[in-house]
Amino acid sequence: MTAKEIGIVDGTSAEGGGEVQRKPAPRYCSLSVIVPVYNERATIAEIIRRVRAVDVPLDVDVVVVDDGSNDGTDKILAALADSTVRVIVHPVNQGKGAAIRSALAVARGDLVLVQDADLEYDPDDWPRLLEPVLKGKARVVYGSRFTGERKNMLPSHWVGNRLLTLVTNVLYRSTLSDMETCYKVFDRQVLQGIRIRSDRFEFEPEITAKILRSGERIYEVPISYAGREPSDGKKISWRDGISALWALVRFRFDRSA
Repeated sequence: MTAKEIGIVDGTSAEGGGEVQRKPAPRYCSLSVIVPVYNERATIAEIIRRVRAVDVPLDVDVVVVDDGSNDGTDKILAALADSTVRVIVHPVNQGKGAAIRSALAVARGDLVLVQDADLEYDPDDWPRLLEPVLKGKARVVYGSRFTGERKNMLPSHWVGNRLLTLVTNVLYRSTLSDMETCYKVFDRQVLQGIRIRSDRFEFEPEITAKILRSGERIYEVPISYAGREPSDGKKISWRDGISALWALVRFRFDRSA
């Protein structure tokens, strides 16, 4: 993966006989990919292989957080770690939000992308996610599972995701199609000053709420999605949906949160 600066050169317009300068896109050189992992022995080696295979015009810094795995994931990660993949270990399971906090503390990239380790999300979609940021169209991009090709998710998860996104749009006056998506890309500067408090899956509504509260617009692109079932290791349950709903309400009205 070769690093190079990405930007848009100044444009001109002959309208009115004058020259209009187009604002150049920000220049980015590096991408930090955060991979929270908990008990993903069957998939972690494959997701790291896919991550390494993606060709993007940025230096890629991969930070994997083993969040207290007890199924042998730690041994696989120890064999995979190298100069391009750094591994942080939580002695006990703390949750996705806590894992992302730990990764952000050491991440070096100008951009930050969150990648789950369960193969539901395909790293081949990274170029599509990065394009609006690299072209200066947005500083935050979400990958929508509801506008791209997908293996249908369980009905209960479909309803839950749609409901949480609807509540997000009502509370924060947004028009998102998939708030709970894992695939989120951030300009690192947007995250400056945002304190992530959630330890578990409430990370998704919390970061969305705080981004929207700040006035930042979220750009969505379609992604592919291969949903799995509890029998395959799916960890999110209806209880997490209730927690996410409460988080959306709390972060909307409690400005100290």
